[in-house]
Parts: sequence; structure tokens; C-alpha cells
Amino acid sequence: MPETPKPIKKEAAFFDLDNTLLRGSSSFLFGKAAFERKYLGRRDLYRFAWQQWKFIVRGETTKMMANIEEKALGLVAGHKAQELAQMVIDVYDEFIAPKLWPEAVRIAQEHMAKGREVWIITASPREMSDEIAKRLGLTGGLGTLVARDENGLLTGELEGRPLHGKRKLTAMKKLAKERGISLKRSYAYSDSANDLPMLSHVGHPVAVNPDGRLTTFAKAAGWKILDFKKREIRRRNKAKKKAEASKGI
Repeated sequence: MPETPKPIKKEAAFFDLDNTLLRGSSSFLFGKAAFERKYLGRRDLYRFAWQQWKFIVRGETTKMMANIEEKALGLVAGHKAQELAQMVIDVYDEFIAPKLWPEAVRIAQEHMAKGREVWIITASPREMSDEIAKRLGLTGGLGTLVARDENGLLTGELEGRPLHGKRKLTAMKKLAKERGISLKRSYAYSDSANDLPMLSHVGHPVAVNPDGRLTTFAKAAGWKILDFKKREIRRRNKAKKKAEASKGI
């Protein structure tokens, strides 16, 4: 009897969220929404803003991520799980959508159009990745899980550890096994050297708005590099010159 052919594995694209699909930190944007709903004081908002500025200018560090995540978890402690999901929904149009990189969104949706699965994989809460993936028409999201007590209230603790660094690779491998995805034929996008484990395990790694360490590694490895920040600066300068020319300056 002829052998049964092995099923053809799927291709997928995995996108980091902060500074890859989204300009800056999703936790900061969540903090702004929490401030408006009086879950957060003005001093805390200033601290979030300072972390956001450092994140955009310097890139992601483990200590910075820990500080942001700890504060964000403190905000949701004692609230019902559905309140967190609803806050993410509420924050999307005003805070999240305007901060999405159009180029990154276009690339993600092009992958979908070519029949690939597209997953957001982030240290932000799972509710955040799920909602953004849903709004953009992507396959789904993977994110950090916030623990709930027997009454459905968020404890402010995590189930396990944040989905960060090597844990993203573990989650990606698990998902690939469950859904029959070939990582060798798949893509991954990130801005941070902390995601080198994930980037190094796909056939098509792409550095997006990369930090210094990732830039060095990507150039040495011959990886594709996309810098939306530089494109934005060029676009703004071009628009400024055009406006000045129209005024005869």
C-alpha cells in the first residue's frame, strides 16, 4: 500500500507588540485609560510616561519591563476579569489604534491574505493581544495571563511568568505543535534583542525598529531590518518642508 502523505504544515507570522506593531508600550496606554477611570493617580501616570519615553528612545530592558508590568498588574488587582477585558476594548479606538505602525499592520494583514496564520505574541496581558488581533483581523494573540481568584477577581499576580524572552519561544513552539505550523517556513518580527530566541527559530526573522543589540545581530546574520521610526522622521520632515514652501518661507 502506498504511504499516506504527511500533511503539509502551515506557515505563520509572529509579531511582538510593543515597538513592533505598536509605537511604545501597550502597558503605558493601558495606564492612561486606567487614569481616566480613576484606577491610577497622576503621579503614577507620570511614572508610566517616563517609562514610555525611555522605552521609545532606548528600547526595551528587562528591568524596565518588570517596572511597567508590576505597576500595570497593581492597577487591575481586585477588579473582575471582565472589567480588564472591557477596559482593553474601551481603550482601543482612542489610545491603541492611533499608535499602531501602519506599515507593520499592512505587513501582518498581507501575511493573512497569503494564507498564513498571524499571531501577536507579547508580555502584555492576553486580553490586550486578543483584542488587537481581533480588531486587525489576525488569527489570535498570546500574552501574559493574570491570575483570578475563585470569585473571578484579578489578584494582581501572574499565572506563571510574563511571556517575555525565552518564554515567547516556548509559547511559539507549543502553538506550532498544536496547530501544525512549520517554524522553518514562518516569520517573526520584533524590536528587541530579548526576542532573539524567538527570531532565531523561524526561517524568516525580521528586526523592526531594532534596539542596538538587535541591530548589530541582525546585520551580522543578514536579517531583514525595517525601521519605521526613521521613515516617520523623513515623512515629517518632508511634510514640514512642503508646508514651509507653500508659505514661501
